[in-house]
Amino acid sequence: MIKTADPVFRKIDTPAYVIDEAGLVRNLIILKDIQTRTGAKILLAQKAFSMFALYPLISEYLSGSTASGLYEAKLGREEFGKEVHVFSPAYKDSEFDETAQVSDHIVFNSCRQLLKFKDRCKGKSIGLRINPECSTQDTPIYDPCAEGSRLGVRACDFDESVLPYLDGLHFHTLCEQNSDALEKTLEAAEEKFGKYFHRMKWINFGGGHHITREDYDRERLCRMIERVQKTYGVQVYLEPGEAVALGAGWLVTEVMEIVHNGIDIAILDASAACHMPDVLEMPYRPPLFKSGKPSEKAYTYRLSSRTCLAGDIIGDYSFDEPLCEGDRLCFEDMAIYTMVKNNTFNGMPLPDIALLRRDGSYEVIKRFGYEDFKERLS
Repeated sequence: MIKTADPVFRKIDTPAYVIDEAGLVRNLIILKDIQTRTGAKILLAQKAFSMFALYPLISEYLSGSTASGLYEAKLGREEFGKEVHVFSPAYKDSEFDETAQVSDHIVFNSCRQLLKFKDRCKGKSIGLRINPECSTQDTPIYDPCAEGSRLGVRACDFDESVLPYLDGLHFHTLCEQNSDALEKTLEAAEEKFGKYFHRMKWINFGGGHHITREDYDRERLCRMIERVQKTYGVQVYLEPGEAVALGAGWLVTEVMEIVHNGIDIAILDASAACHMPDVLEMPYRPPLFKSGKPSEKAYTYRLSSRTCLAGDIIGDYSFDEPLCEGDRLCFEDMAIYTMVKNNTFNGMPLPDIALLRRDGSYEVIKRFGYEDFKERLS
């Protein structure tokens, strides 16, 4: 709860996503160091963080961007520059030529798609996503190696007729994980597909690496990168999204009302469903500045939203002092998978996108209004 904290936060029009420029740069320095030490190339996965106003800054540290389709590829080309990589589970025929035009690397999800579009990839580096069939997590919705997954080619389905057209192989199996999970995945990938690695120019380790997390084993990551590059003579790519902006942003919201129904309930002007969808989708309980678990501190509240969705609940939190109408709350680690996934359900206004600069100044980069809601409809 923000009562006497930095006065900047008292002046913010809520709700607002506030990016911490200093925190972002701290992450970028770590990622650049990995590149310098190993020769690997690290790309921004735009699916997690697409605040393109910061692309000029990020491009000073990283080697390019990666996209999940045409629009992200265009955004990377227009605003980031450097290398643009794209992967899609399937490419629309009507979009493919434009996608190829703005991309440098095009990764296919199946041998059939590769063979279908290979002749329209002139001058582009062609890759194929593989499925090592090695699950290292317990959240099925985020597990590309789960049984029945549509993502990547299994070894038993690999059509060697595509080899003459291939420059690289791509695997992406992780989600918010440490380098031990990558090591296990890499072992499985080499066991199933290693016979092809020597024929490649590059290997892409995908995303899901929490490289900038405090407990992440970066030494192990460097050893794996260096071994693969030396053993197979390839360029290694990594494409983290969360690691770029991990811990580098907040969602600032205001308490609008307090009601009681067996528990004290604070109604906020921010919404889990609209402004931080992963809270309900994953689900998880986002960290909140100066709060505790239920009953850990003197006053416990259920934090909810002003939407009409009964289940639009962020979670139960406790505080040292009672909440009051007008109090500001600051949810942490809200740079990632928020702006890129938010929505205007119920006509909820989208939060401002703002930047807390390294010099302490505050700047609203983007403010949304009624037209942004209306123009998504018809």
